[in-house]
Amino acid sequence: MPQNSNRQFIDFEKPLKELIEEILDLEQKSAKGKVDYSEVIAKLNEQVLEKRKDLTKNLSSWQRVQLSRHPDRPYTLKYIEKMTTDFVELFGDRNVKDDKAMVGGFASLGGETVMFIGQQKGINTKTRQLRNFGMANPEGYRKALRLMKLAEKFNKPIITLIDTPGAYPGLEAEERGQGEAIARNIYEMIRLKVPVICVIIGEGASGGALGIGVGDRVYMMENTWYTVISPESCSSILWRSWDKKEVAAEQLKLTAEKMQEFGLIDGIIPEPAGGAHWDYDEAATKLKDFLIPVLQSLKQIPADKRVNDRIEKFGRMGFWEEV
Repeated sequence: MPQNSNRQFIDFEKPLKELIEEILDLEQKSAKGKVDYSEVIAKLNEQVLEKRKDLTKNLSSWQRVQLSRHPDRPYTLKYIEKMTTDFVELFGDRNVKDDKAMVGGFASLGGETVMFIGQQKGINTKTRQLRNFGMANPEGYRKALRLMKLAEKFNKPIITLIDTPGAYPGLEAEERGQGEAIARNIYEMIRLKVPVICVIIGEGASGGALGIGVGDRVYMMENTWYTVISPESCSSILWRSWDKKEVAAEQLKLTAEKMQEFGLIDGIIPEPAGGAHWDYDEAATKLKDFLIPVLQSLKQIPADKRVNDRIEKFGRMGFWEEV
């Protein structure tokens, strides 16, 4: 993503703001005058890159949460645009309506047709409302299941891109069967006969993430989180206030490193220095290069074995003691 005046900065990125403003100022002066500032700009760009690396070297859990929600972060459709060709979006659940918070369709990834499904957030106020902030209704999960079954029918692998603060908790969503829709997806996904890869590209909260989160392989991008509840909601339940959200984030052990330690995910996908929002092309390339070999290896496994392995994989999760 090129330097521009519309770039947004979260709290701990503020040291970068002055450097980028200086670069933009010098670029404008170079364009207007006869003085060549290219060497100075190149040095400042190097400083920005180093600062980006430094800022994300020892992030707290809450800072990871902040990065996962960065307003400039790429969402599902951006990754599909950058990683694939010939994307054909499919709409509707054939029952209620088309849920704009859930997107999906066939696309070509590395020369192979794949079904992509994922939550989509908006990039401005109008589209955030249209996409319901990435919170899908029951028809969104039923749409996702319809597309999974379509992929299975034509023997095409499935890749889900998870980025949601949770399934929509409104009364009308519950009336239309939100819990049943998510439970049905979990039940059906574990039995799909085609390869299924799930990647958390932003927020992975609660059943909203699990509704498209059951696969042969589950991965998290470096600056994402995955847990049963958001830090703010956890803080409000335990301390009756959002003020303890940083403490809640630490206690929830929601980072990619912790999830891998617990055996809940299979790997961590690296991001560009400073986070995926700094370079969409690099972020998409890293994700694509990671996914293609995994997809090829899963295709070599017979369908029945893949299903059994998937059932065993999720059956082993968790820690318990029999007395």
